[in-house]
This record gives sequence, structure tokens and C-alpha cells, in this order.
Amino acid sequence: MANPEVVISSCSFHQEENGCTFNQNTSPSEELLLEDQLRRKLKYFFMNPCEKFWARGRKPWKLVIQILKLAVVTIQYLQLRNISVGNHAYESKGTEQSGMAVCQHFYKQGNICPGNDTFDIDPKIETECFSVEPDESFYIGTLEENKLNLTLDFHRLLTVELKFKLKAINLQTIRHHELPDCYDFTLTITFDNKAHSGRIKISLDNDISIRECKDWHVSGSVQRNTHYMMIFDGFVILICLASLILCFRSVIRGLQLQQEFVNFFLLHYKKEVSLSDRMEFVNGWYIMIIISDLLTIIGSILKMEIQAKSLTSYDVCSILLGTSTLLVWLGVIRYLSFFQKYNLLILTLQAALPNVMRFCCCAAMIYFGYCFCGWIVLGPYHEKFRSLNMVSECLFSLINGDDMFATFAHMQQKSYLVWLFSRIYLYTFISLFIYMILSLFIALITDTYETIKHYQQDGFPETKLRTFISECKDLPNSGKYRLEDDPPVSIFCCCKK
Repeated sequence: MANPEVVISSCSFHQEENGCTFNQNTSPSEELLLEDQLRRKLKYFFMNPCEKFWARGRKPWKLVIQILKLAVVTIQYLQLRNISVGNHAYESKGTEQSGMAVCQHFYKQGNICPGNDTFDIDPKIETECFSVEPDESFYIGTLEENKLNLTLDFHRLLTVELKFKLKAINLQTIRHHELPDCYDFTLTITFDNKAHSGRIKISLDNDISIRECKDWHVSGSVQRNTHYMMIFDGFVILICLASLILCFRSVIRGLQLQQEFVNFFLLHYKKEVSLSDRMEFVNGWYIMIIISDLLTIIGSILKMEIQAKSLTSYDVCSILLGTSTLLVWLGVIRYLSFFQKYNLLILTLQAALPNVMRFCCCAAMIYFGYCFCGWIVLGPYHEKFRSLNMVSECLFSLINGDDMFATFAHMQQKSYLVWLFSRIYLYTFISLFIYMILSLFIALITDTYETIKHYQQDGFPETKLRTFISECKDLPNSGKYRLEDDPPVSIFCCCKK
């Protein structure tokens, strides 16, 4: 053993929840006892829920909460129904309806003669607007007398905007015993001629706001289901809060045990604990569950506000609940990892992740190089290379073998040099990424998979932490892990092996 003057202080195993401190006054026999207690504490920390139950009789509450949360969060996300509104009308201001505003933006003065390569233009932008009433006739007198007549000078024209407001009532909620919502739609149709290329880009922008209807009457009760759903959302928040507290407590205890183990190794063996051994105390699954719980709580609060007609952030709410649902389902994989036959995928992903990240960083440099090259050279000649985002989507599709012929065929042949460059560009990209980079990526995963299978058969490499814990031979049901306040082990536990 090491020098008996450098040991941990005396503390009972029943005090392990508070950890042990270190001093230099412990006898060799107490040192052996305390070292054994630390091993037993570490072994208990890395047990699965069933082993922990047999060791101390503690119920796997986190497992129960995760399964319950999996069901309620999925049900909650399914409640976000798509909104389809069929009753539309123009906005009314008293007895009159608001009309549509037509505005054109153009250069103040311009005289362009492409035929003799001359132009004279004032870049100052002017705006001209008029309103069109919904019930107004489009033919009033002659062309000169018609105030709806709009003259467009395409040489000076920049944009034409059509703006109008519509109102609607969503009556489909009546079938679900909910009070209908009133919607305000602000629509803007834009004809964009800023490029002056002969092709005008048309876009539609729609802003939606939701509010309570002013004057309504529905026979019977229609808000009963809304109250039930808000109670259900509150129940989801409580479950997520319980999960958040339990997982956060486990993370804190892991960090405390990590510090205790690091101090023991430093004072007892005069050695530093490696970073990989330290990271074993940080459970990434718990961190993922904590993030999922936070997203679910925030998303549920937004959902309740939407049901109460206070907010209209459907997009933010759906993103939060959708992401949290994904993380909840991924969190269940942790409990499958306790079985060796199901653990192969998780171990392969964990072992391959560092090498995959390094490989992807190198491959990304080549990928971005091709993206910028294609955008600069082929952008004027191919519609799939007009923007950097479109180039990235096109090249990613080519890696997956999608739309190859169309990418080759749509290349314009106005310039033979550019056409020849496009062939060299596409052939080298496809050959490099599909036949080399993608194959190396698959080989990297396959090699890690084979290594993990070999480890499962012959045993995993022992780290200092695992070697230290392996000296503890006490079985979970030996009774040596139990505390004074632990409940008795139930014979009805489904975890019995």
C-alpha cells in the first residue's frame, strides 16, 4: 500500500451521500476500509437501474418518468393540428371595407436606350400608391378617366406591391368543443424588377395574427375541451420538472463523485486522473434529457398561451415540442444500452464519433471548396448554382445519387469553355465524394463496429477507473450497498434476473 500518512478521512459508508474528506491522520486499517468504501460507491454509481434496485431497493423513478414522459410529450405534439381556414372577408372599418393598396417604386427619372448604349437616370427612388376598394368597378368611363389606370415604365420600375388584409374565423375547432379563433391575414404580393433582366420575380408574404373574436355566440359549452388540454399541458410540465430535477441531481452527484475520486488518486497514488476517466462521471444522456425537459416546459407554456389566445407563435412552439419529442425518444436508447445485444449501436456511435468528427472536418473543406467554385463559375449558366445555398443542396443530392442526369443536362452550352469546365467539375466531385470520401466514411464506421464486437467478445480495455472499481467483488444483492434508510427489496420487482 501507499504511505499510510496520506489517506482519506474516516467516514461511514452510510455517510457516502455527503462524500468523504481527506486528511493525514488515518491508520492503515481505516485507510483500507475507506478505500473499499470508495470502490463500492463508484461501483454503485455505474450500475444500471435494476442493479441499483437490488443493491439498495431504490425504485427506478427516472426510468418510470422517462417512459411516462415519452407518452405524454408525443401525445402533446400530436395535438398541434394544422389550421385550415375557409371563411374569408376583407377587413371592415365601420360600414366600409378596407381596400387593396397598390404601390410602385421607381427611379425618379430615367431615359435608357440600349440600342445605342446610352442612358440617363436619377437613382433617387419615388413611390406612387393608390387604393382599390373591394366593391369598386374596374371600368369607369374611358381609359383616360379610369383612376385605376396604372402606367408602368419598366425602364425605371423597381417593384410593384399589392397590400391588403383579410379576416377569417376558424370554425373547425367547434368539433373539438373549443372556442373558434379569429385570424387577421396581412398579405403582400411583390413584383420585383430590381434586376431589370426581363424576368420579374413574384413573391407572396403572409403575416398572421390570432385574436379572440369580438361578438360570438355558440349554443352549449365549447371550452370544456380547452380546459382539459390545458390541464394536460400542466401535467406534462410537472412530469418534465420532476425529470429535470432528478437528472440534474444525478449530474451534480456525478461531478461530486468525480472530484472525490480525483482527490483520492492525487493524494493516495500521486497521479492525475485522465480526461477520459473524468468524463465517465458526466452522463451525456442526463444532459440530453435536461435539454429535452427545458424545451418541453417552454414549448408547453407557449402551447397553453396559444390555447388561451394570448400568443400566435405556432412555429416556435412546434419547433420546441418537435425537438423535445425527438430527444425524448433518443433518451430511451439509454435504457436499451443496459442490454448487451442492443448496446452495439450505441457503443459504435460513441467510439466512432471523435474520428467521424475529424473526418467530416477534413471532408467539409473539400465540399465547401466545390461549393464556392460551382457558385462562382456555373452560377450564370445553371439554375441549380444560382446561390450558394442551392449549390450546397445540389451537391449534397449528387452525393446521395439523386438528380444526376438533370444536373448534367440542364447546363447551358453558350460557352464551350464553361460547359467543358462543368463536366470536369461534376465528374471529379462525384468520383471523389462517392467513390472515395463516402467509402472511407463507411469504412471508418465499419472498422469501429468490428472493434466493438471484438471488445464484447474478449473484453473492453481497462482504464484506471475501471481497474480501480473491479477490485470490488461485492454483488448488487450482497447487502453491502444498503443504507440505513433504504426500503426493503420487493419480490415483485420486474428487474429480477
